[in-house]
Amino acid sequence: MVDHVHMLISIPPKLAVFSVVGYLKGKSAIHVALHFLKRERNYAGQNLWARGYFVDSVGRNTEMIRRYI
Repeated sequence: MVDHVHMLISIPPKLAVFSVVGYLKGKSAIHVALHFLKRERNYAGQNLWARGYFVDSVGRNTEMIRRYI
């Protein structure tokens, strides 16, 4: 079973990384709950994702990272 997700995304400098990650984790948790867990509404206090995340900047190694993902 896969226990993590890799993404290669581009975030404009005017956006904070934590807000983009929070948005992605929140919206994807809602989508998983509705479509895969067959929930009819959100239930507060339940967690799909871990609290943390790892972010790194990509420069010259973009293609190598893209192939890895």
